[in-house]
Amino acid sequence: MAITLLKREEEERKFLAVEKLNLLYNLLTTILIIIFYNRLQQPQEMLIGRFLILAGTFAIIYIYTKYPSAATRLLRLVTQVALLSYWYPDTFEFNRIFPNLDHLFAQTELALFGCQPALLFEQVCSNYWWREFFNLGYWAYYPMIITVCLWYFFKKPFEMERCTFIIMCSFFIFYFIYIFLPVAGPQFYFPVIGEEIAKCGPYPSIDCYFNLHPEISIPQADKGGLFTMLVNMAQASGERPTAAFPSSHIGISTILILLAFRAKKELASIMFPLYVLLCCATVYIKAHYLIDAVCGLLSGILLYVVTSWIFDKWLNDKKQ
Repeated sequence: MAITLLKREEEERKFLAVEKLNLLYNLLTTILIIIFYNRLQQPQEMLIGRFLILAGTFAIIYIYTKYPSAATRLLRLVTQVALLSYWYPDTFEFNRIFPNLDHLFAQTELALFGCQPALLFEQVCSNYWWREFFNLGYWAYYPMIITVCLWYFFKKPFEMERCTFIIMCSFFIFYFIYIFLPVAGPQFYFPVIGEEIAKCGPYPSIDCYFNLHPEISIPQADKGGLFTMLVNMAQASGERPTAAFPSSHIGISTILILLAFRAKKELASIMFPLYVLLCCATVYIKAHYLIDAVCGLLSGILLYVVTSWIFDKWLNDKKQ
């Protein structure tokens, strides 16, 4: 019965909310490519990528209209979430053309805390088990996203689209910020300036250094166990000098906890220890400055409220 109602609901409109979001973000970033065309390193490839995403979205919608079912509906939603793996590194293709701002954030960090928490944290908790626990939390980021989305799909199907909209809209807002705010984070900036300078400054501007040197120096190399290795592998393959401020890891995971609490308190209780480890891990592995983490938490709460309001006000077709 629920699936029948969901089919009827979707037959009344062509796009899901997350598909509308994807198309809007695709359009806005396409405009940016045109504006910055001569400054980007591979604008043609970026435009082709957007065309393929557009074509793929319409193809999957067509499949659903031919074979409407819970499975093809899930395919539509999963496809949009999976595209985050394309959109995240894509932000670097834009912000690499702007002067890096890490020196300002490192200086602010020192002024606020009298030290660099990202360096001190690892020194204080340097043993094998601390490293594994924090890396477990960091690794759990995407499993947490999948868990919350699937829980809503199977347990609260009428709220599934609201859930994915809140997550995806928040991601896209973070990504739009990252396009114009080129902060790479300690794991990129500190190896460039050297650890001695990183401890107490002064912090030099490196201008557009990462435009030609996007490679990452993994600070945890040859340390820890399974989860440390998994995080190292993920960073080596997909990390870019982008997206440090505010921390989307903490922002999105905060949103996930709030969504989990709305769905089932027990689910939120199970996820909460991983959430705490993840928040700590962002600073521990030097992915973020502490101010990135704090602002990530605050922005996550704000985005949950704002994106929930947007969906409930403008996109909820089930309003009475």
